[in-house]
Amino acid sequence: MTETWFCPDRLFDGETLRDGLALHVVDGHVAGVVPAGQVPADSIRVPGIVSPGFIDLQVNGGGGVLLNATPTVEGMERIAEAHRALGTVGILPTVITDTPEVLDQAVAAALAAKGRPGLLGLHIEGPHISVPRRGTHASAHVRPFDPATLEHVRRLRAADIPVMITLAPEAASPQDIAALAGTGAVVSIGHSDASAEETRTALEAGASCFTHLFNAMSPMLNRAPGVVGAAINSTAHAGIIADGIHVADEMIALALRARPVPDRMFLVSDAMPTVGGPDQFSLYGQDLRLQDGRLVNSEGSLAGAHLTQAMGVARLVNVLGLDPDEALKMALTVPARLIGRDDLTKIEGRALGDLIVLDAEMHPAGSLVDRLPATVRA
Repeated sequence: MTETWFCPDRLFDGETLRDGLALHVVDGHVAGVVPAGQVPADSIRVPGIVSPGFIDLQVNGGGGVLLNATPTVEGMERIAEAHRALGTVGILPTVITDTPEVLDQAVAAALAAKGRPGLLGLHIEGPHISVPRRGTHASAHVRPFDPATLEHVRRLRAADIPVMITLAPEAASPQDIAALAGTGAVVSIGHSDASAEETRTALEAGASCFTHLFNAMSPMLNRAPGVVGAAINSTAHAGIIADGIHVADEMIALALRARPVPDRMFLVSDAMPTVGGPDQFSLYGQDLRLQDGRLVNSEGSLAGAHLTQAMGVARLVNVLGLDPDEALKMALTVPARLIGRDDLTKIEGRALGDLIVLDAEMHPAGSLVDRLPATVRA
């Protein structure tokens, strides 16, 4: 038996940042959390914050891999590995609007990948969305809701695999939404030009989330609240991209203050293959490149995100002034609980590779595995 003690400056337990605690580690897993005063003199001090690794429910790619282009178990694993190295230990690989064959392959891969490290399920973003609000999604593949999609979701949920499905209320009936929600999938409203009333009807039918709030949805106007207004006034969950590019910091702050109940906002990266990979890739046969921190197409238009959950957390704290524990919940606790994985917010029982270290500026500084003495790691 190998026994190690860690004493971080602060420990995030999924709810709050706590001082004066230590981790008792046995054979690479946390056996307990105890007062720091009870640990041996040779315990390992860890400057900064120790937290369970982040959870990201919208990841299109990473490590040079785009899920739509490589809808396989191996592709999903490479994406997960790229994000794990940057502080995110669990993802929903995300397949965006494409041909029926690509969706078939992504669903098959998610079924085959069940239980693989870091792969929590599947996010199906489209193809049942609004053409005017499609964003980078190819209009040629946008289509109304069909029974094949419901069958895909049923197969995944029958295997107890978490599913998030993004759709527009104008592309699916309330009955379709109710059928999807009835499987236990998270039905998320996004890429939609719906009115606030249509949006509320979708929520009443079973939708419970919004995809990348503010982006690719009808805006909030004085006499037309749109999807954005309906989302902010609802008690549903909402993901948001906090890179300072997709949504202005002022709008993120407004949404956080305006929600009627706490712990409904969560961070997503909407990451593309450039995260942990080369600075360009191909989507729908078009080359996209990273330019001054922005992903753009050949016309210079915004086309995806180059972001990690850790980058979003740091921006929430350092730029928007959010309390660190609230920012951490948005990258861990809220998304984990949304897909029924509260266990991912816990410290005890976790492998050291699942626990990350954040420095004084909230930037990732590796995992606790990196803090083990070389003799123990060997």
